[in-house]
Amino acid sequence: MRARLALLVAAVSVLTLIAFLVPLALLVRTVAEDRATVRATADAQSLVPVVGTADASTIRLTVEQLAAESGRQVSVFLPDGTVLGAQVPRTPAVALAARGQSLTGESAAGREVVIAVQGRADGTGVIRIAVPQRELTTGVTRAWLVLALLGVILVLIGLLVADRLARTLVRPISDLSAVSHRLANAELDARVTPAGPPELREVAGALNHLASRIQVLLVQEREQVADLSHQLRTPLTALRLEAESLRDPDDAARITAAADGLERAVTGLIRQARWRHTPAQPASADAASIVADRVAFWSVLAEDTGRAVTLDLTPGPLLVAVAADNLTAAVDALLGNVFAHTPDGTPFAVRLAREAGEVVLTVADEGPGMPAGAIRRGASAAGSTGLGLDIARRAAQAAGGRLELRPGPGGGAQVLLRLGPPTSPRDA
Repeated sequence: MRARLALLVAAVSVLTLIAFLVPLALLVRTVAEDRATVRATADAQSLVPVVGTADASTIRLTVEQLAAESGRQVSVFLPDGTVLGAQVPRTPAVALAARGQSLTGESAAGREVVIAVQGRADGTGVIRIAVPQRELTTGVTRAWLVLALLGVILVLIGLLVADRLARTLVRPISDLSAVSHRLANAELDARVTPAGPPELREVAGALNHLASRIQVLLVQEREQVADLSHQLRTPLTALRLEAESLRDPDDAARITAAADGLERAVTGLIRQARWRHTPAQPASADAASIVADRVAFWSVLAEDTGRAVTLDLTPGPLLVAVAADNLTAAVDALLGNVFAHTPDGTPFAVRLAREAGEVVLTVADEGPGMPAGAIRRGASAAGSTGLGLDIARRAAQAAGGRLELRPGPGGGAQVLLRLGPPTSPRDA
C-alpha cells in the first residue's frame, strides 16, 4: 500500500510539474530572445542619426566601432548599393526595409533587426544587425537546469510526504492483521489499540468487541459442558452400583470396567472444558496397547452378535502424538461404527502397523459400506449423532495425521486412522 501511494503521488507530482514547468521553460526562452532583440534594436537605433546625416567614411567608422563593442554583425546598406560594415548579401528583410519599413525577422544564423533610415538626399538607407543564436539563448540552459532541479526536489518532497502519510495508514492496518492472526491462533486476550483514520479506529473497535464476545461464548460453552459432565456422574454411580449387585462376576467386572471407562471419558471432558490454554507437555500414548485393550473389550459384543474379528497388531510399543483418552475414544468410535452400521454376523478386521514414519490403524468390515460425506461432522445416514468419525478425525489431526475413508476391496468400508509420532524425542 505504501508503494502504491508513493507511485500515485509521484505520478500526480510529475504531471503537475510538467504542466507548470514546461510553459515556464518556454517563457524563459522567449524572454531571453526578446531581451537580445531589444538590445540589438537599441544598438540599431543609435546608428540612425549617423546613417541619416554623415558621409560614408564616418558611417563606416561608427559601424566598425559598434560591431567591435557588441560582437554582432552590423551592416549599413546605402541607397547607391554600397555596403558598410559586415559584407553580407541583401536579404528579403533588407529589401523590404529599403522601401521604408523597419522589421525584425528570422534568419538561418539566428535573428536580424533591420531599420529603415529615411531623410538622406540619395534615398533610404538600411541598418541591419544580426543577432546570433547563442545570444538568443543566453542563460536559457542554466534556467532550465534550475527548473529541472526544482522539479526533482518537489517530487522528492512529495514522495517523502506520501511515505509519511502511508505509514500512518499502514501501521494501524498491520496491527489489525497481527491481532487477527493472534486471535486465529487462539490468543483470545489479543487486542488492538485503535489508531489511524476514523474508519480504521472503528474496525479496531469492532475487532476488539468480537474477541471479547468470543471469550464470553467460550467461557459459557465450557461451563455448560462441565455442568453436563457433572450431571452424568450420578447415573454413572448408579450404573456402577447396579453392576456390583450382579451375581455373575464376569458380567459385573465387564460392566464395571465399562463404567470406569465412561467415567474416565467424562473426567477428561471436564478437564478439557476447563482448560484455558493448550497443555505445556506434548501428549503421547501407546497405540498398540490401547488398540489391543479396546478390541478385547468389543470382542465380547462381537461374539454375542456373531461377528468374526481378525486382529493384526504390530508388537509395541507404538507411540503416537495423541492423548490416551482421545485415542481410546477414537478407537471406540471406529469400532462402534462397525456395530452400528453393519448387520449382525458381519465380520471385521483391525490392523495396526507402522508405515512411512506413521502408525496406521485400519478398521475394515464387509458390510454395505459408508455413504459419501460420512466423515463430515454431524452427518449420519443411520440415525446416530454422526460424531464418531469426527472424533477420530480430530484425534488424527491432533497427532499430525489424517483420517481416510475408502471402500474395501471386496465390499464394505475401510477406515484408516493415520497417527504421527510424538514431538518429544524422549517419548519417540
